[in-house]
Amino acid sequence: MSETSQLPYPYQPGGEAAADTGTGGRQDSLAASLLAALAVLVGSVLIGLGGGFAWAQLAPRVVYVAVGGGSADVVNAETTAFIAGDAWYCLIAVIGGLVIGVLGYLLAVRRYGPAPMAALLAGSIAAAYAARWIGQDSGLAEFNSKLLASHPGTVLDAPLALGGQSPMAFWPLAACLAAGVLALLAALRARSVRPHPGPYTGGHRSA
Repeated sequence: MSETSQLPYPYQPGGEAAADTGTGGRQDSLAASLLAALAVLVGSVLIGLGGGFAWAQLAPRVVYVAVGGGSADVVNAETTAFIAGDAWYCLIAVIGGLVIGVLGYLLAVRRYGPAPMAALLAGSIAAAYAARWIGQDSGLAEFNSKLLASHPGTVLDAPLALGGQSPMAFWPLAACLAAGVLALLAALRARSVRPHPGPYTGGHRSA
């Protein structure tokens, strides 16, 4: 019977250099992952700022009437402008969050993994605050100056004011949902095209 023997792994010149190259490759990969995470974070904030400008342009304003002394009252106490303003923020938050999730996954998460995904979550939260800040700050200084200089009875359009922090949750929810669904679809697709091993027929050793 012939016996098989396992030869020792031959020494390869430059093996240490290859190990060093592998370490350098890991460092390059880590740097690329961090850069991708930073890009996702910055891009998310920019999308949030754009969402804030859109909210300021699209949402209706509550109408106030000056009563003197730098104060004003709502013209119509039953106005739906407060609810409509929050609804517009929620709609923009869903759209903006989906954009962050889809672009973040396709451009960074799919290739670099956990770090960009964490940046996507943090960036979408930052986008929520950026959108609220831009929307509520738009026209605020002008409203205050007009209010101080207006005579009683002057009608003014008030700046936007989000009714609470709950609508801000739509940004990270939509972003993470979009990225998670895309990651799940990619995993299912990879699993469906993975070759299945055939039945084991047993090995034969030559005599």
